Parts: sequence; C-alpha cells; structure tokens
Amino acid sequence: MRSDRSKSILALGGLVLCLTLGLVPEGMAQSGDTPARTADAPKTSSPEDAAMTQRLQAHVEHLAGTIGERNMWRYAQLQAAAAYIEEQFTAAGCAPTAQTYEVHDQPVSNLIAEIPGNERAGEIVVIGAHYDSVLGSPGANDNASGVAALLELARRFCEQPQARTLRLIAFVNEEPPFFKTPQMGSRVYAEAARARGDRITAMVSLETIGYYSEREGSQRFPLPPLRFLYPTRGNFLAFVANLRSRGLLKEALEAFRAAEVLPAEGLVAPGWLVGVDWSDHWSFWRVGYPAIMVTDTALFRYPHYHSPSDTPDKVDYPALTRVTLGLEAMVENLCSD
Repeated sequence: MRSDRSKSILALGGLVLCLTLGLVPEGMAQSGDTPARTADAPKTSSPEDAAMTQRLQAHVEHLAGTIGERNMWRYAQLQAAAAYIEEQFTAAGCAPTAQTYEVHDQPVSNLIAEIPGNERAGEIVVIGAHYDSVLGSPGANDNASGVAALLELARRFCEQPQARTLRLIAFVNEEPPFFKTPQMGSRVYAEAARARGDRITAMVSLETIGYYSEREGSQRFPLPPLRFLYPTRGNFLAFVANLRSRGLLKEALEAFRAAEVLPAEGLVAPGWLVGVDWSDHWSFWRVGYPAIMVTDTALFRYPHYHSPSDTPDKVDYPALTRVTLGLEAMVENLCSD
C-alpha cells in the first residue's frame, strides 16, 4: 500500500501533468482512493421524491423499453419518442414547439418547451438532452436517463417562471453517424439561435446520467493521471467544460453541490480530450455559447455503453432521482443569478 506521502507526490505529479496538458480540475479528489468531497448521506426520501423515482423509471421504461431503439433506421420509433416527449411537456404545463428539418427526406424534430422569464426574458438558459439512441441499442442510460430528467424539470418549471427564460430541449440525431454533422439536431438548433441573435447565457447537456457504483476501480479516465485527482469509484456526477465555459461550470457545480444529493466533480479540459465534447454541448461551443456537459462519464464507467444491453434495468433510479433534484437546484440558480 502506498504511503500518504507517496500518494501526495503522485497526485501532485498528476496535477502538474494535467495542467501542462490544459486540464483544470474543479473540486478534485485528495488522493486516488478518497473523494475530496463526498455528499452527506441522502436526506430521507419524501413521498414526493418517491413519486419522482416512479416517474423517472416510467419515462426510461417507455423510451427504452416500450419504444426501444430509436433513430433514423428505426424511424417510427424515433417519431414515437418525439410524440411521447411532446405529450409529457404538454402535461407538465408547457406549450411545446418543434424545430423540424429533413434528414434523408424524412422530417425530424427538436422539441422545445420554453418558459419565458419574468424579469430578464432576453437572457436564455438552455437545458438539453438527446432522445435518439445509437444504432443497435435501446439507449436506456444513453440517453433516456437524460430525457427523463429533462421531463421532470418540465414538471418543476413549466408553471413556475424564473427571472431568465428557460428552454428545455429534446434534441434529435446526436448519435453517430450524425454527430458533429450539419444533420445533428443540436447543431441545427445552436446555429439557428446564433443567427437569431439569441442571448444564451448557459447551456447544459444532460448526457448518460443514470449509472453509479461504489466498487473500487469502477471509474476509469481518458488519461491515467486523472486517477490521482478524482475518485476511482463511479459514485459521482461529472460536470465538464471547455476553458471558455469555466465560469458556467463553477456556478452550476456549486449549485448542484449545495443541494447535497450526490457527489459531484468538475473538469475543465480542451476538446481534444477523449469524451469531453461527446454530446450536444459541442454544438453550442461551436457557435460561441457557454456550455457544459453533465454526465455519469458514460464509457468510462458504464459497461453497457452503446450496446444492446443498455436496457432500463441498468439505470439506478434512486440515484437518478437525487441527480434530478440537484439539477432542479442548479437550474433555479442559473435562471436567477
């Protein structure tokens, strides 16, 4: 077993290397074995929290179970998922709209639930999650988990306007082969927003947020030195930004941590680091908006990533509930400060 002094030397060396590579840890771990901040034990679950857990599970089971794989090769299922999201936005009290465009001569849509701000309506906070799944996978964690949280945020905010305008957006065609192409839903949306001159002050992408583990070694990293700076148990939610979005990451991470629902860690990194730009926030970075990704780290933790076994039974619904409660606090903060 390494001594505490050896661990400290390794951690310092890892930090120096990470800084040299342009990585900026936000709230890093004290050693490779123990998180610097572990959230207090979750508060006793209330009846409202239990009801949220049931709804989150119902959303994931409908999207990834009843509907299943949903993409351009399962077009009817993709459309069924869009219809379900629109129905849920409406039930939450929003009047959803669709941004529709054509891919392979077939119409596809981003679905938007907008809650106009009551003080600074011209400033816009976007929370997004993609609803398509990769070819060959039912996509329970990737990304029905993110959509489920998005739908619960609609229940919380559709009839409770904040100071800033809030846009909850379900994006189509995030997965390959459309990722980073002109046919990617979030790219279509972000480019249109920039062309309109929309003042988006924050964009948060909810990407694969439903899998957690207390097993030592369950968390892996795109660069080995990061294991000296972050927890090696996959029991935390990760907030990821580029350098231009560092201020947004700090604000969002602090608001999430203040809710004391689940451990959370942050990383500011250049786009070349594997996985850093693998979601819809990339589209907003591309046109100059501040954006972050919130994730359970996907392939660096989740053994069923992009596989047929990414099924609803793999999602940790109590943890997803705690994540959603923390996201509620985060959204409230971003829309008011």
